[in-house]
Amino acid sequence: MFVFDTLSLVFVGLILLGAVPNLFYSSGYLPHIERKMHYQLHYFAFIFSMIGVVISANALVFLFFWELMSLTSWQLILTEPKEESTIKAARFYFIMTHFGFLFLLLFFLMVTNGDLEISFAQMRDIAAAFSYPSLLFFFLVLGFLSKAGAVPLHVWLPYAHPAAPSPVSALMSGVMLKVAIYGLFRFLFDVLYPWPLEWGIVILSLGALSSLVGVLYALSEHDIKALLANHSIENIGIILIGFGMGMIFDTLGLHTLSTFAFIAALFHTFNHMSFKSLLFMGAGSVLHQTHTKNMEKYGGLIKAMPLTAFTFLIAAISISALPPSNGFLSEWMIFQSMLSSSHIDNVSLKLAIPFAIFALAMTGGLAIACFVKAYGIVFLGLHRSSNAKHAHEVNFLMKSGMVLMTLVIFSLMLFTPFYIKWFDKVFIGLGRSSVYEKIFPEGVWHMHSVGINGGIVSPLVLLIALVSVTLLMFFAYKLFNVQTRIHNTWACGYKTSAKTQYSATGFAGPIRRFFSWLYRPNEHLEKQTVAGHETKFIDSSYEVHVTPLFENAFYKSVAKSVNFTSYWVYRLAHFEQTRYAAMIFNIMLMVLFSYRVFAEGFSWATFVLEFLVMLVSIKILIIGDKK
Repeated sequence: MFVFDTLSLVFVGLILLGAVPNLFYSSGYLPHIERKMHYQLHYFAFIFSMIGVVISANALVFLFFWELMSLTSWQLILTEPKEESTIKAARFYFIMTHFGFLFLLLFFLMVTNGDLEISFAQMRDIAAAFSYPSLLFFFLVLGFLSKAGAVPLHVWLPYAHPAAPSPVSALMSGVMLKVAIYGLFRFLFDVLYPWPLEWGIVILSLGALSSLVGVLYALSEHDIKALLANHSIENIGIILIGFGMGMIFDTLGLHTLSTFAFIAALFHTFNHMSFKSLLFMGAGSVLHQTHTKNMEKYGGLIKAMPLTAFTFLIAAISISALPPSNGFLSEWMIFQSMLSSSHIDNVSLKLAIPFAIFALAMTGGLAIACFVKAYGIVFLGLHRSSNAKHAHEVNFLMKSGMVLMTLVIFSLMLFTPFYIKWFDKVFIGLGRSSVYEKIFPEGVWHMHSVGINGGIVSPLVLLIALVSVTLLMFFAYKLFNVQTRIHNTWACGYKTSAKTQYSATGFAGPIRRFFSWLYRPNEHLEKQTVAGHETKFIDSSYEVHVTPLFENAFYKSVAKSVNFTSYWVYRLAHFEQTRYAAMIFNIMLMVLFSYRVFAEGFSWATFVLEFLVMLVSIKILIIGDKK
């Protein structure tokens, strides 16, 4: 019923590292929640269900805990259902999570022959005999990546995460998305191994696309929690890039490079859990004090909330992959795994891998720009609202949660070899050779790539150098008694105020204009004129609203098609009952013919015969004679 191998235990560790600091933060946040019993019941059930998923040993138990995880997180989003947007977000999340569950159920029914209590090893034998393994992979990807938030199944994240209470947002983004990554690891290795090359290319391409789309939409956001939710899409993409490279190298027989890439993906999974949890905690603290998620209403909070500002800065440095942070180390490993592919002679890979390198490089630069915007607009400058002006630091328990998560980030940076050793044991347990000694051949001071002519980085040396230079500058400042001169800011003769500062909209303006084909923004400019003169105004307001391209082009069109179909079926069922029964009969025929194809394989002769039977049945029973 349960399994406690190294892969499961590592993910149990991830869940606990994310949940324990969150428990402190959540306890401090609890007095501000009205439905306390509802919140606590589903909060602890949510954590319990995630642990249950990663230790499940058969499909029945796995699906039970997976559904429990989905339902409890859905109810946590509805903790404070006062606004229509919260109810809409919960409804959207409910639909998307059960969309994924449907494909997981289909996957398990096919690889278990209907016996959901068999072990994963027995599933592998059934999957190996299945005629269409790519269909199983397709179901697995749709099932898990809809929960992880990879493009194009990502659109629920910017709605659900901002609507949930901040401790829940931290758990959902930091931990729950990684449970989906666990599922991908578990069933690709335990059930569908070995893989064809195309599967790795699909995962790599989805990862590259997700990283780019996520960071681009994050830059356009002014809702601080929606911004962080879009960065979750970006980082899931980065994890999938490492995962895809591991699959590609494994297919090509490059097992050392494959294990290195998989370890990089697993390392970034832990890193994203740490810094994204802390960022959502920081955002929740700011929201708690200012009562708004609109970044344009913040500013100057570093003085009123110094601890929140410091911990948010640490997480922002890490998610921006600036050295020597833990985020930098895992992204460096993923870069090294891709750069180690230069000797591979395959046309598809010569297109897919350079695109992924470009996507990851561009993502890194845009992520830095995004968090310069986020940190500067939120914590620096002048107050942009009275709520920001009167904000103060959050309570002790909330601060304790943020400090503990900061320590988790520091541990991932300072004790990287310890974590890498455990990740290496995961893949030893999956039948791979150890690569730990190749990554750290000279001890913990230097970290090596395992590829030909691979790079070397020294995270501890970088950290010591950074701390030493900072201390030296501080010592020189004190030694020479440097005087500080305070003077009013020069603003070309204009009086400085909150309105003359950079806004979040203005900061992202150049990037928004460059990517206008993706954003397709709705811009609104209002002017309060003087005596009707358009060229003279005493006040103006400029707003930009971006609706995601995928939501407009894909999801809304699907929703319209579903509504049209449901209306047609409704009319058929109520006013043409004979044809309605005939339609159900033909659907049953189609299901039986499809099952025959899946069970026995494809045959052109049988397919043509079945197709003709379907046409005749539709003509006689549904269309009938034209009058």
